[in-house]
Amino acid sequence: MTVYVVQEVPGRNLVPAHKYGELELLLPAKTNLMLSTGPEVNRLKRKLLDFSDDDYLLLMGDPAAIGICCAIAAQKNGRYSVLKWDRQHMTYYPVAFSLRGGINSDESDLGDLYVQ
Repeated sequence: MTVYVVQEVPGRNLVPAHKYGELELLLPAKTNLMLSTGPEVNRLKRKLLDFSDDDYLLLMGDPAAIGICCAIAAQKNGRYSVLKWDRQHMTYYPVAFSLRGGINSDESDLGDLYVQ
């Protein structure tokens, strides 16, 4: 299992995310997706090439980069998982997304987006 950290955020403690897999940084802290997005999108595609159902995205950093990573992950098989921070319990919890209908057959009436 791999936890793909979208972008480095200096000073952020990522130790609690280690229990979900090896951490892999996708973009350094000062990456700016405003002017020339092509090279960064290609870099993210290469780094997420092996993204699977066993992996997680850790959504931190530039919102544009987060959106691109979610799109790339979903493009593989229509679903992906993220780690969501719970401030109260000071830990991450996995959240699964499916963009091709429900994850369970009884959720199929939810349309194209289902959040577990």
